[in-house]
Amino acid sequence: MDMPSLTIGRVTSRLPIIQGGMAVRVSLAPLAGAVAREGGIGIIAGSGLTPDELRAEIRAARAEAAGGVLGVNIMVAVRNFAELVKAAIDEKIDLVIAGAGFSRDVFDWTREAGIPMVPIVGSARVAKLSEKFGAAAVVVEGNDAGGHLGTDLPVRELLPSILEAVSIPVIAAGNIISGSDIAGVLASGAAGVQMGTRFAATVESSASDAFKQMYLDATDEDIVLVDSPVGLPGRSLRSPLTERLAAGVEPRIERCIVCLKKCGKQFCIMDKLVKSQLGDVEDGLVFTGGGVARVHDIPTVRELMARLVAEYGAATEGGLA
Repeated sequence: MDMPSLTIGRVTSRLPIIQGGMAVRVSLAPLAGAVAREGGIGIIAGSGLTPDELRAEIRAARAEAAGGVLGVNIMVAVRNFAELVKAAIDEKIDLVIAGAGFSRDVFDWTREAGIPMVPIVGSARVAKLSEKFGAAAVVVEGNDAGGHLGTDLPVRELLPSILEAVSIPVIAAGNIISGSDIAGVLASGAAGVQMGTRFAATVESSASDAFKQMYLDATDEDIVLVDSPVGLPGRSLRSPLTERLAAGVEPRIERCIVCLKKCGKQFCIMDKLVKSQLGDVEDGLVFTGGGVARVHDIPTVRELMARLVAEYGAATEGGLA
């Protein structure tokens, strides 16, 4: 069976796969453009970028996307959230995804521009509120997703209540690595999937080689939760940094760059995410989803997308979904 397409507002992708927006600087133009070119929705992570940097990434991704669908993912928690969203709107981005907080204003900005707005939600209540404000779809992130988490439940437990609560498309995110996983959540009623971890370990991902190698070496026992300054727990791979954080011996921030609207200041989240992206995985933070132990190679995006389609076909034709 062929994968269905995915329609969100006025945009349609050939495949129901959204590549997760992984900050800082992991999902940039090379990755987003390649995913869009292969029929999915490529996402540029705007958090941690300046508005001018985001504009440049959108333009570079457009050059690679061959007319495919591109979006941005920006955390509501970052101080320059409004400037980043408006920069993406100015570049006529196809859709906007926002998480790590809830903004009513962004629905007005995107509505005026005719751009679909897709919030990340962790409960039926927030999903209903999002639909009320005009969301074109919602991404449901379970506690098995990577990065900042807004729920204690895995996505497959969250899906039924959210599917019942809203009439807009529901995108599932969390522990989705294979085409068989995609088949399972689509059979449960989701309109599509968002996959971050599997795309972080691709050739086009802007993560460092050391970052990607940690994914290849990871076991389930290597996954830990850290108390992020954003105000939410974050799912990460165990490292010297996470050990220091758990022991309460990581030095406090000496100089604040004021990147967040509100910061707990346990450590500088931007600094630690940038360090891992650049290759310092001992003093950096390597965010990951719950399925990282099932990542065993670093394919190109084209190879990965073809594999996902083949696995989906085998699962659905074999009645496994």
